[in-house]
Amino acid sequence: MAKKAARKPRGKKNKATRSKKSKSLIARIRRWAVLGILGVAAAFLVLVLLYSIVNPPITHTIWSEWRRIGRVEREWVPIEDIAPVMARSAVAAEDANFCLHWGFDVEAIRDALEDGGNRGASTITQQVVKNVFLWQGRSWVRKALETTMTPVVEIVWSKQRILEVYLNVAETGSGVFGVEAAAQKFYGVNAAKMSPVQAARLAAILPAPRNRSVTDPSVRTRRRAASILDGAATIRADGRADCFED
Repeated sequence: MAKKAARKPRGKKNKATRSKKSKSLIARIRRWAVLGILGVAAAFLVLVLLYSIVNPPITHTIWSEWRRIGRVEREWVPIEDIAPVMARSAVAAEDANFCLHWGFDVEAIRDALEDGGNRGASTITQQVVKNVFLWQGRSWVRKALETTMTPVVEIVWSKQRILEVYLNVAETGSGVFGVEAAAQKFYGVNAAKMSPVQAARLAAILPAPRNRSVTDPSVRTRRRAASILDGAATIRADGRADCFED
């Protein structure tokens, strides 16, 4: 009498099937994760290319502020319609080596680390990336994205374009964005007509525009503005403003 073929235990077969399904699921998840990352990267690159010639219509910060208080004041102007001293003052205040670096100021980062992280080291390019493409707040995720995106913006945009976008999206008061809206609201003039002192005082409040005043500046703000005024003259004299001035 012929012997019956030995059957594999059902438990082992089910276990092998589950293992195969699990591996297939993991492979699909990985594939979709890679596709998702590539999709986000492609979308970012498209926006970088687009915003090199088209002005960003809104940012997360502007939208958040509009939701918070119900209104915002903002008027986009080309860099040619902003007083050169305002551009120099912003650079002197926020990123004196703006024309010399490729998106990261290594020397400023080193100084910040030596100071225990008590001072900022973000360049104007990093701030533009944060303001235009990302969100405010401190998180490793946002910082990692900012670090990845910054060199791309530096490659695609000119220094003049980076500064132009910065001067138009930077928060300059509660519900106020850009130097044109700030000049009109606080000084009653267009950004093109700002005086050196007005420009320096506006640049002096940029780190904390909701807590500092340009119309009633504190002693500290006045001192910082005076330092910025000197810094603006210095970077003009030593060539560190050449990349954004004609």
